[in-house]
Amino acid sequence: MLSQDYLTQAVLANKTLTSAEVKELKEKLKSEKLSLEEYLIKKRVVTEEVLYEMVAKHLSLPYIDLRNITIRKDILLAVPEPIAQAHEMIAFDRDQTSVKIATTDPDDLQTFEFLEKSLQAKLQIHLTSPSSFRDALKQYHQSLKAEFAKLTGAEEGKEEAKEGDLQQLAEDLPVVRIVDTLLEYAIFERASDIHIEPTETQVLVRYRVDGILKDVMTLPKNVRAGLVARIKILSNLKLDEHRLPQDGRFKIKTKEYEVSFRVSIIPVFDGEKIVMRLLQESGQVLTLEQLGLQKQPFEILKRNIAKPHGMILVTGPTGSGKTTTLYSVMNVLNTPDVNISTIEDPIEYRMPRINQSQVSPRIGFTFAGGLRALLRQDPDIIMVGEIRDTETAEIAIHAAMTGHLVLSTLHTNDAVGTLPRLLDMGVASFLVASTTNLIVAQRLVRKICQNCITSYQLSAKNVEDLAKQLDLPALIKTLTREGAISANQNMENLLFYRGKGCKQCGQEGYRGRLGIYEVFEITASVAELILNRASSAQLKKAALQQGMLTLQEDGFLKAKNGVTTVEEILRVTKD
Repeated sequence: MLSQDYLTQAVLANKTLTSAEVKELKEKLKSEKLSLEEYLIKKRVVTEEVLYEMVAKHLSLPYIDLRNITIRKDILLAVPEPIAQAHEMIAFDRDQTSVKIATTDPDDLQTFEFLEKSLQAKLQIHLTSPSSFRDALKQYHQSLKAEFAKLTGAEEGKEEAKEGDLQQLAEDLPVVRIVDTLLEYAIFERASDIHIEPTETQVLVRYRVDGILKDVMTLPKNVRAGLVARIKILSNLKLDEHRLPQDGRFKIKTKEYEVSFRVSIIPVFDGEKIVMRLLQESGQVLTLEQLGLQKQPFEILKRNIAKPHGMILVTGPTGSGKTTTLYSVMNVLNTPDVNISTIEDPIEYRMPRINQSQVSPRIGFTFAGGLRALLRQDPDIIMVGEIRDTETAEIAIHAAMTGHLVLSTLHTNDAVGTLPRLLDMGVASFLVASTTNLIVAQRLVRKICQNCITSYQLSAKNVEDLAKQLDLPALIKTLTREGAISANQNMENLLFYRGKGCKQCGQEGYRGRLGIYEVFEITASVAELILNRASSAQLKKAALQQGMLTLQEDGFLKAKNGVTTVEEILRVTKD
């Protein structure tokens, strides 16, 4: 959708409406929840074509009607279909030095820059109308259908092709192009995972972006064998193995990015399902400041990582950013005068000057075995990817007791629940009390897109619903104590924020993610409670008394500051 400013200026310049009429219209449209563009077209003040031609003239851009233009296939595919659909832009002509791009949004500078780099050519931007663009978009399906017909033929027998046939299939240009498009678009969309799922009639492709899975495209069933074979070849896996799970990895390196893909393939009812985890190798490790901790928890974390020995645990469900937090801590500790060793499953980021080992249970190299070996390597700091069993827990705690700083993760819902979990694993209470320095529980919340952020107040019904899920008086008290609100405010008169949805965030209203944290310091009084095997409720009471912010409280502070939404906090913190 065109920007309101461009439309207003174009309409005034063309004398379609006077400035008084535009002002009056905008007031009227607020209540009707219509944009100026929608109103002008709906009320037939101007046609869509004329409106976009007016804006093109105002912006000194050429206008192009794509309805009767047949785009050459090699030019069309210069912009992959997913990018064309998501950003409403399409390549329709090119010469030796430049590519002509038709778009409905001349302000999408980020995508233009991305295309210039990937095509290594200058872009000539043309404006087109949404209906003209939708018409041109159909040409992708015509050309892809023609390509798909060549891929495998429709016979089911081709699915179980011999290894030689699969090798040939994986090297076919259309298959290569489909896989390249899937991977390139996933990188461009900042996806963390790609899911390729066979169904009875088609192949479904989904991306996980900012922690949420969403459908991206469906492919015909007969591309399945070629797609799987291509990814197996990239990952150096067995082409003719269809009955057992396989794991591999490969890397894509360009001037702009360096991304590793961790590949997992498992047999399912309709074929083989592929999940690829994207790991940005060129991405910088976050600093402690960038993690998003509040002032007091940040000081507690800094104080505890400076201790020479003891244990720091980070807890939360899979995909809550625990590894990122540990790497940020190791980045601070990574100085020439210490030896840092890790045992991980898998190694997600490479870090200079840190000795990283990957477990391999298939050959007997487990967390416990690897940890024993690391202790003979004269380490100062040890990072254990995860404490999964009693043996690993006991070795880690003994290492912390004998002068090492041990960093690790655990799967528990909150910080306080970690202590009973260790005791349940059979670790002696005096060892837990004397070695644990700090426990950090965390979740990742989606950040509001700053391009379409808008404020609102909670309705009485919203507050009533919140009261059923939260202790509102305690929350208000914490927000007041932390200086986020003044003493006389209540939930009904607080301003919160959300994203309306725009092109930059794919109409989601969110872009990027940030952590919310619960930082529980094991003080002398808490250690005494652990020795006496206190219940979770008693430990939680002690934690709150010493000023610990809960996940929800930290989340609401961030929601109040316009970083995330109330809905996001409730989504990630519900038990």
